[in-house]
Amino acid sequence: MSRPLAALLLLVLLGGCTEGAADGPAAPTPVADVDTVLDPCPQQGDQPVEGATTLPAVTLDCLGGGTLDTGRAPGSPTVLNLWASWCTPCREELPVLQGLADAAAGKVQVVGVISKDGVPQADSFATDAGVSFPGAFDGEGELMAELGLPGLPATYFLDAAGAVVHTETGPVDSLDELEGLVAEHLGVRL
Repeated sequence: MSRPLAALLLLVLLGGCTEGAADGPAAPTPVADVDTVLDPCPQQGDQPVEGATTLPAVTLDCLGGGTLDTGRAPGSPTVLNLWASWCTPCREELPVLQGLADAAAGKVQVVGVISKDGVPQADSFATDAGVSFPGAFDGEGELMAELGLPGLPATYFLDAAGAVVHTETGPVDSLDELEGLVAEHLGVRL
């Protein structure tokens, strides 16, 4: 290769590497900076969770505002679903969970935990899926790791005191199935 051609090739390669290279990797989008379709997380009292089995205590910011603290009692029966935009079964399950959120308003809370994901990706995914129930953001997957989950989705049924009364790993296929699980494990008929 001739010297001028090699120099030109080097300039082209270096030119492609310099944009943003001095800045390092792009910073993640802060949760507070997202204009989202997701509702704020429900208010929680100061009562610690009680029960034989509880979730690991983590505090997460919610895309729609507020926080989710799994170390505090939710105050009402809750369906907590871990999901992500990269999770293929979540694409089919999220609209089912939204159906439950709509049907159970005032009786059962539905809250998502967005796991190992990016804020823009999760928000876009929620918008595309027609989801508006609250979503706590766990970009590093702390809760997922604490629970030892190898994959998603996973759904936890919590009583008002925060005890885990049932766990469903893998997707729930229909609103009827989900309403049946709520009736069986949380005692709430919709």
